[in-house]
Amino acid sequence: MQIFKNSSSPIYKIYRNRIFYSRFFCNNQQQKSHFEDVGSSMASHLKTRSVIRFRGPDTIKFLQGLVTNDVRKFGEAIGEKTSTLTTPNVSTVSETPIYAAMLTPQGRFLYDLFIYRPSRSYEKLDKTGSKPGSNPTDDPFDLLADVDATVMDELMDCFLKFRLRSNVDIENVSEEFSCWQRFGKNLSTSSDSKEEPEASALGWGAGVDKAGQSSTKGNTSGWQWYKDPRLDSLGFRGIFPSNTIPPLVEANKETDELNYLQWRVEKGVAEGSTEIPKGEAIPLEYNLAGLNAISFDKGCYVGQESVARTHHRGVIRKRLLPLKFLNKSGNEVEQKVAPGSEVVGVSSDKKVGTVTTALGSRGMGLLRLEEAFKGSGSLSIKGQDDVKIEVIRPDWWPSEWFPDH
Repeated sequence: MQIFKNSSSPIYKIYRNRIFYSRFFCNNQQQKSHFEDVGSSMASHLKTRSVIRFRGPDTIKFLQGLVTNDVRKFGEAIGEKTSTLTTPNVSTVSETPIYAAMLTPQGRFLYDLFIYRPSRSYEKLDKTGSKPGSNPTDDPFDLLADVDATVMDELMDCFLKFRLRSNVDIENVSEEFSCWQRFGKNLSTSSDSKEEPEASALGWGAGVDKAGQSSTKGNTSGWQWYKDPRLDSLGFRGIFPSNTIPPLVEANKETDELNYLQWRVEKGVAEGSTEIPKGEAIPLEYNLAGLNAISFDKGCYVGQESVARTHHRGVIRKRLLPLKFLNKSGNEVEQKVAPGSEVVGVSSDKKVGTVTTALGSRGMGLLRLEEAFKGSGSLSIKGQDDVKIEVIRPDWWPSEWFPDH
């Protein structure tokens, strides 16, 4: 497939503004719209994502009442053991990040967040590698959230509105930190647990190698990759200081964010408040439960009643699905479909759903399940009889989601 390397190009700026994804692909007969030739891992700096820091003793309580997932685990004393070798850059324990969403009181989607607990200095050795780090009482309690950059201002306003008298500081730290994703076929089929922590952490080896320690640049140590909390097949995700390159990112493997977008599109995983329409999307129709974004036993949060009622009723008639756009000969077609296009049945001409994202010959659509899986060639784009829709069966879906279960 075509690799986008120039993030300052006009094409990339169009992407940043979330305009018709299919424009990004040229009319090139050799252009491929999937990752068929990508075996090794790649890494993308996610410029469409920004970082918010929550700091203060009421952080857990504050977020627990707002987001769909259970953040109380970040307040526990000990997380998952990640290292047998204590160093200045890797703590002996760690908490994996969580994926969550914020909803309207009616249970409609507003924003998504990846929430991380940064390692504490007292969980590691100090910079000399000879003694424990600072006293636990010296470290403020922080959580970091990776959020959609296009809605950062309104999201900050939303958090500040709900803060009231909570003892929590909320700060946009996007200049200080950046979001990254590692993905690829070989990477997604590797270990189902976290990578070797010393190798996946910034400044790894600093505890025994002074040259390695010099590269950690003091307080920038301790940042590492984590398995994407949604799906193993999405790879690894992390927040890193903006003045560094994350570990395990080779120069020739850093690629444009558009390639990560396509990796997600092919798996039917939407992200952000445009791909998941803000104020409109029903979380369960966009598969957020299957992406580990919702806890059904955490207690109350904004919008919880509607989500719980839909979940326990057990009937989801529409879901987000990955799509492939074909011509009448069955060949993939580029730049033929725009987001918002209606998907209709070929024989009935009745609406089956809507294309939500289009990128080259691939896309995602919110479709009625009963009609979506009727067979190849049964769906087309309204007003474009020459464009057929092939629905892809996601391999990560539980069997009960399929209508033939």
